[in-house]
Amino acid sequence: MGDHLLEIGAGSGAATPELRNRVPRLTGLEYDRALVARLAQRNRSTDVVQGDAAALPFADSSFTSAIAILMLHHLRSTELQDRAFAEVHRVLRPGGRFCAFDIQDGWLNRVVHIKSTFVPINPHTVATRLTGAGFAKVSVDLRSGAFRFLASKQN
Repeated sequence: MGDHLLEIGAGSGAATPELRNRVPRLTGLEYDRALVARLAQRNRSTDVVQGDAAALPFADSSFTSAIAILMLHHLRSTELQDRAFAEVHRVLRPGGRFCAFDIQDGWLNRVVHIKSTFVPINPHTVATRLTGAGFAKVSVDLRSGAFRFLASKQN
């Protein structure tokens, strides 16, 4: 994970304490202002920033790694997802790694998201999309109803 991890879509902070225990420095990014305030209050040793994954408010090469847990499907279009992939690539240092875990399309996931955004990512095409954003060494691991990917920024 390196020395500076970006948690994209930190939400209520369910994974934040565990991630914080694994890296010297953690920055959490969250779109929702109310969640940002709560997350910052509960996680004082973590930098918490309000922002958009498709327009990251960080300088180039700021992070050694980035993680997105169950949030990519909340971006409102595949175009925004692709912009987020490109933005993550931009803010990673050479050799940095991007890991994500997300759910697949299915009737149950659509029902659960009936009152929220649900733009599922096709795990069979995500490697091509990540490569298009500049990533290399992309691996995708399918799980029952979910998938994870790992991608690297070349040196």
